[in-house]
Amino acid sequence: MRTREYECCAAEGTRTTESVAVNAMPELVPLLSDIEDTFTSERIHPMPSFRDSLVAQLRHPIQFHAGDMWGPPQYTNWMDEERSWKDSCYLGDWTFLPTIRYTGPDVLKLFADCSVNTMNNFKIGQSKHIIHTNRDGKVIEDGLLTRTADEELICYSSYWADYIRRNGNYRVDMEPIEQVKFHLQGPNALFVLETALGRDFRDLKFMRNEDVTIAGVPTRVLRQGMSGEIGFELQADKAQGQILRETILEAGTKYGIHEMGGRVAMLNHLQAAYPTVMTDYLPAMYDDDGAGYLEEYMGEADGYFARYYGAVAGSFESDDVSGWYRSPVELGWGGRINFDHKFRGDEALRVEKADPKRTLCTLKWNSDDIIDIYASLFRQGDLPDFMEMPQDPRHYLYFDKILKDGKEVGATSSRGYSAHFREMISLAVLDIELAVPGTDVTVVWGAPGSPQREIRATTALAPYKEVRSRVDLTTLPARPF
Repeated sequence: MRTREYECCAAEGTRTTESVAVNAMPELVPLLSDIEDTFTSERIHPMPSFRDSLVAQLRHPIQFHAGDMWGPPQYTNWMDEERSWKDSCYLGDWTFLPTIRYTGPDVLKLFADCSVNTMNNFKIGQSKHIIHTNRDGKVIEDGLLTRTADEELICYSSYWADYIRRNGNYRVDMEPIEQVKFHLQGPNALFVLETALGRDFRDLKFMRNEDVTIAGVPTRVLRQGMSGEIGFELQADKAQGQILRETILEAGTKYGIHEMGGRVAMLNHLQAAYPTVMTDYLPAMYDDDGAGYLEEYMGEADGYFARYYGAVAGSFESDDVSGWYRSPVELGWGGRINFDHKFRGDEALRVEKADPKRTLCTLKWNSDDIIDIYASLFRQGDLPDFMEMPQDPRHYLYFDKILKDGKEVGATSSRGYSAHFREMISLAVLDIELAVPGTDVTVVWGAPGSPQREIRATTALAPYKEVRSRVDLTTLPARPF
């Protein structure tokens, strides 16, 4: 077991040395052991220091397919799997995301200090979408936080709080948890869950949790809706994960359940407008404010994060790495910002929230122009950059520049094809007046230096899909079986 020593502050304010096992911080190693085996130094080009020519270094090839984190690329047919959360339901595996338990008398203070969210109204059994920003109000990380006891919080998919904990004076302990996290999402998700439970389950409110038992497996059910549909996250001990999975799939047989493969895993985020790190924004840690955090990330796991969290693609260009940063306001998260406490970036966000300039929207890419991109692959002439279907699987931060009357006005992210809508869409951050639905813009397709194509696009609402995640479960019909 590899370890790394960190200098940290103990509760009494004295400096101590804490030896942290690398595999005690799951996100600092390749996310699945079999994935780690495929990433040897012979297969991946070594990364130079991120301190030199940072923007140039962000454009480097990725050989890792991020979709592998969710299992096979597809279990049956990715088009059926993509349609499932509108027509029936799916079960997706998000176990790779880290789970960390924080305990201690200062646990609420810790997260208040490093998050834009208030902790004053945080009830036991409630979950929050938490957002961490740098001093300029740009997003470093976001994730999910659940309060499970007076002095206990469980955090998913974020390490910034632990970095602040270790470099501050907090009476808080951290413990990684080995959990499975299955997403059950779609119109039939409630019926599947009720079948597995053997009873009605209509009282759970959005972003609330309830502990249940499924097939003898203690399971925490979080009601959320990353697909924009009725949805639940089922959390259980990793050792019993297979029992839980098989039970849910069996219960879902009558309801047309699909298993979700990696090819479509992020399409639900796109359609429901849930911006994601390294898909819609670069973590704002490539500066003095996040230098220590960056060094920890880039120094671990044989440089894995230097490759996974530091590669951009697309036609968008900037002389400064901050061009790939986004603020909570720009990503549509302004309502989560609460100024009832001091936090890093609060002054910048106070100014921006009072007078926002840019906002999130959806772009519908012109179908004829998309078809011509693929048709050009079968004609003589310059080859355009290949447009992956349904999305690029390598986890680039793919930004393509947007033009209005020839002037650059923003950038796209999360581009993906929907077999349900039969459209190519993306998210985009634009000036508020341009983000009004129906505005015609142009997307430039192709990396700098490659043959580039202009694609017509039209703005639309974000979320693009009708949002049903907060529906009152008591108003739904009884399960048919």
